[in-house]
Amino acid sequence: MVTIKQDRPSKRMADAVKSPAADVVPHPALDQPVEEATPARPGLDWLVFGVTAAIAVAFLIWGFVNTSGLADASSTALTWVMDDMGWLFVTTASAFVVFVIWLAASKFGNIPLGRDDEEPEFRTVSWIAMMFSAGMGIGLMFYGVSEPISHFVTPPPGTGEPGNPESVQNAMATTLFHWTLHPWAIYAVVGLAIAYGVYRKGRLQLVSAAFEPLLGDRVNGGWGKVIDMLAIFATLFGSAASLGLGALQISSGLEIVGGIGEVGNGVLVGIIAVLTVAFILSAVSGVAKGIQWLSNINMVLAIALAVFLFVVGPTVFMLNLVPTSLGSYIGDLPMMAARTGAEGGDTNAWLGSWTVFYWAWWISWTPFVGMFIARISRGRTVRQFVTGVLLVPSLVSLVWFCVFGGAAIDLQEAGTDIAGAGGGAVESQLFTTLESFPLSTLTSIVVMVLVGIFFVSGADAASIVMGTLSERGTQHPTRPTVIFWGVATGAVAAVMLLVGGDDALTGLQNITIVAALPFVLVMIGLAVALVKDLRSDPLVVRRTYAREAVEQAVVTGVTAHGDDFVIAVDKDPENSADWSVSSSSSQEDDPR
Repeated sequence: MVTIKQDRPSKRMADAVKSPAADVVPHPALDQPVEEATPARPGLDWLVFGVTAAIAVAFLIWGFVNTSGLADASSTALTWVMDDMGWLFVTTASAFVVFVIWLAASKFGNIPLGRDDEEPEFRTVSWIAMMFSAGMGIGLMFYGVSEPISHFVTPPPGTGEPGNPESVQNAMATTLFHWTLHPWAIYAVVGLAIAYGVYRKGRLQLVSAAFEPLLGDRVNGGWGKVIDMLAIFATLFGSAASLGLGALQISSGLEIVGGIGEVGNGVLVGIIAVLTVAFILSAVSGVAKGIQWLSNINMVLAIALAVFLFVVGPTVFMLNLVPTSLGSYIGDLPMMAARTGAEGGDTNAWLGSWTVFYWAWWISWTPFVGMFIARISRGRTVRQFVTGVLLVPSLVSLVWFCVFGGAAIDLQEAGTDIAGAGGGAVESQLFTTLESFPLSTLTSIVVMVLVGIFFVSGADAASIVMGTLSERGTQHPTRPTVIFWGVATGAVAAVMLLVGGDDALTGLQNITIVAALPFVLVMIGLAVALVKDLRSDPLVVRRTYAREAVEQAVVTGVTAHGDDFVIAVDKDPENSADWSVSSSSSQEDDPR
């Protein structure tokens, strides 16, 4: 018998985390049980909360006391970001798409987000339904009509003059570029890092905890606190931007449906106050079933609204638009992903209003959405996670924009000026579109209800996420912390709208882009840390052991016995800590 001794694993392979239950290092090739992590010191992290709260309050005081000064500062900051750092948003967003697809297709794709033998926590149908729900929101309501129609009447840079034969295809391709693979790849990076760390490694639900492979114990020190602070700021301004969009659309609906005339900033602030109170109450009430019930109703209403418009609208045009939009998106993807400020000042300004704003907005939402999709994906493999997160919401967006955008474009071509509705205000264009079809008053009311509930059912979770980050990763932050961040979100939204002046949307876009910039660097670090984590995963280590050991055994077996040999695994008699792979002649093992 020929015995091949397997050497001890390399330092990289043996780089395992100590078991939380005992001061021993588990073998890196074995799956280890994990327990739900709890903060070592429960309660408020006064450094993380104190610094972020102080800066948030200072921002609010500045905005309310000297609105014009904050507007000038944000405009100057935006100019610097777009001129000097716009390339970073454009490059990283596309890089994240490539990164998550590579993870799914690579040897890491079979790694489960949980124990080796753990089944998915939710059935596939339920998982897809929840993913669908996450893919719907204020953004789709606000931009469902306005973005396709805006790109149709004012084509993006480099796509020809208005009214050119390819204007419909270019408008839909650009819209899908902003709403399909790129945003959900951004969410997937954070979702994967959190899900893997929590369910595979037993870490806390903190963004900083995912940096353990890079920072080690320093994640519990200053560096980790800075990362969590940046995550809070990103969530705060991203949620405030969504609240601002919701307030703009509800106010527009009140103008059109209620006939109250043009509303000012006072009405916008009032709408924000009402929505803020609503989501704070939902966040601290603990009535999870009630919120889930409202969310389910909202999803049904959204589907019903889309189906209604599909039936009463230009159905054939919408159906034709689906393959046309998809094909144009795939064909134009390289060009759209490569568009930067190097193409000139007009392109740079356009990017600030569209692509870079979207990338910043998605990045600012990643702590919340990432934690949500991580929570519902326990037991899924990396490949299943990426496939579901990228494809399901992207298909929802494709259908949604073909229905709502298709209806608006068809009306625009027929002579109804959708693009000029409300003096060109994008928040009015959905309501103007609905006015051209039956039951317009009812459908407009449904839109306002949808926007309100979408925000309440999402922003309450964002407040809880900020509370979690402020209280060392606890899954149940205290009410005062959640209430503080809820009030802060509403107040920041009001300031962002006031900063925009007559063009409130500009204020939302400018500040969101500037606030999201630091978190881009955090996400790059998350991607690096995740790869380092996956390389030392027990599944990968076992595969490495198996490949090396079997290859050696086969070579030795063929050399010693030709084609007539078998392979066996035995304990190494010379060293009880090691194991061996044996190659022997099959005749030696034959009992006859």
